[in-house]
Amino acid sequence: MIQISVKSLHFHADAKLHAYIERKLSRLGRFFDKPVEAEVHLKLQDTGSKIHEKITEVKLQVPGGWLMDKKTGVTFEAAITASTDTLKRQLVKHKEKMVSNHQKSSRVEE
Repeated sequence: MIQISVKSLHFHADAKLHAYIERKLSRLGRFFDKPVEAEVHLKLQDTGSKIHEKITEVKLQVPGGWLMDKKTGVTFEAAITASTDTLKRQLVKHKEKMVSNHQKSSRVEE
């Protein structure tokens, strides 16, 4: 289960974008069986042209620490999709590390 908070800096993110972010990040719950909190920051970066670069920063608080990813893209949706792919890999790696550490500590106790 993932609890998600979305913050947009210097603009108002519409409900469709919030729903998209929640749908993508909630899928990460399949890869980690403990409760996870997600903090999403959306920013616009002025590149000097009419089109602003979209920046997403996603922090996941998991047991044992934080997992973070920052992506830029033409749209927030593209950046969030790229972030979820990266965070999925990080979650799987974190879970494997926790399982192997647990197995090592249980062997030591025996």
